[in-house]
Amino acid sequence: MPMKHLFATLALAAATAQAAEPVKINIQADQPGPVIARQIYGQFGEHLGAGIYEGLWVGTDSKIPNVRGWRTDVVTALKALKVPVLRWPGGCFADEYHWRDGIGPQAQRPPRVNTSWGGVIEPNSVGTHEFMDLADQLGTEVYINANLGSGTVAEMAQWLEYLTAEGDTALARERRANGRDKPWRIQYWGIGNESWGCGGHMKPSYYADQYKQWATFAKAPRGNRPKLVASGGQELELHWTETLSAEIKDRMAAITHHQYSLPTRDWKKKGSAVNFPESEWISTLAVPQTIDGYLAKHREILDRNDPAKKVAIYFDEWGSWYDPEPGTDPGFLVQRNTLRDAVLSALHFHVFHRHADRVKMANIAQMVNVLQAVVITDKERMVLTPTYHAFAMHLPFMDATSLPVQLSGVPDYTLGKYSIPALSASAAKAADGKLILSLSNTNPNQPLPLQLAVGGKGVRAVSGQLLTAATMDAQNWYDAPDRVKPQPFKAEAKGGVLALNVPAKSVLVLEVQP
Repeated sequence: MPMKHLFATLALAAATAQAAEPVKINIQADQPGPVIARQIYGQFGEHLGAGIYEGLWVGTDSKIPNVRGWRTDVVTALKALKVPVLRWPGGCFADEYHWRDGIGPQAQRPPRVNTSWGGVIEPNSVGTHEFMDLADQLGTEVYINANLGSGTVAEMAQWLEYLTAEGDTALARERRANGRDKPWRIQYWGIGNESWGCGGHMKPSYYADQYKQWATFAKAPRGNRPKLVASGGQELELHWTETLSAEIKDRMAAITHHQYSLPTRDWKKKGSAVNFPESEWISTLAVPQTIDGYLAKHREILDRNDPAKKVAIYFDEWGSWYDPEPGTDPGFLVQRNTLRDAVLSALHFHVFHRHADRVKMANIAQMVNVLQAVVITDKERMVLTPTYHAFAMHLPFMDATSLPVQLSGVPDYTLGKYSIPALSASAAKAADGKLILSLSNTNPNQPLPLQLAVGGKGVRAVSGQLLTAATMDAQNWYDAPDRVKPQPFKAEAKGGVLALNVPAKSVLVLEVQP
């Protein structure tokens, strides 16, 4: 957003806010809650469209600068996000992926048809060794989804041995022959994906039996045993959480949950990513409030069946899902990314923070070029999306200790059948001891005046970053890569009171100085 437009926006916010009663925010810094796991800010990369090939992988012979085939510009941008965990190879693709197709000399790997996404050829140029190299370049933990849908338990067990074997076994020798001497560290191991749907259309009781069998043979050396993850349901499919948490008593670190944000709630006509009406702005931003309620119900079941809280929720697919970009392959899930997506991200983060005692991982779908991507590319060109900036602004919340926030006087933002709070907030004590606050004004038309306190006492000053734009669907593109970009924000107390204005349609992340 150009600075002159930003200043005009802030001036309008200040003028409009003078007539409104301020929202009062009190951060209860003396009542620390659970730690916000850094894995909540995880990413997801699936073999889907240009999510892996072109978006990340260009091959060693490409003119695009790369390190062992992974394009340097995208990896550098992702490293700045400190990606805590990366999920791979899917998604629906995971349950048709056979790991042996992706090892050995690339020229000799068998091409397959990607039946899940577009019916295109999967060359298997990116396999186990390449993915683990990407994870190493990013400095991230890995979350691998094993193929329960069309694979076998023996295939899964051998893949895990190939990855982690330390001794002189046949699979360890094969790994070394393919260029990797030492075993890799594998942090998370998913057994199937969306087993209620594309992963096999199973009933939860059948899947629970399958999980127990597969978990029995998911063996790795002591000290390098990944956390095992069960495929859960979506939305209000409480029977999946009920069945899994009741029937699986051992070796289940987490149950997954998936939910996407569709403006229309209609999978046949989801809504446009740009040039959308305000009615689809509010309907999209209403989804995190629904997720908040759903998570509360899933937690009730887990609290009953798992009072020791050994089983976490991994919200490993979330994000916006719109109609595909006109002129693109519908199976590639290409969509534009706007300010709406950045606000949507902040609202999701706030929900995950509120449920931090159970939600220990979340993975946006997806990392590059697919759905709510943080990076988009076109051949040698690259753009950072508004969603990217939302992630970057929230870096201080990784491993922070959540703090309760008291809000009073928050108006509703209402349009048609939807009504949501005009302000969403989340506070924490960062790992470095700083007090941090994330705010989002969901109303695209009205700024919000605030009065801020900590423990009921005044605040001296705040400083941080503001993300907003002139229009709801403002986007970064190759001809204007910085149209939606964070700008510095500061405010100081006057007369012992710290008052500030949160512009319409914005995300604001602050360091608070009590």
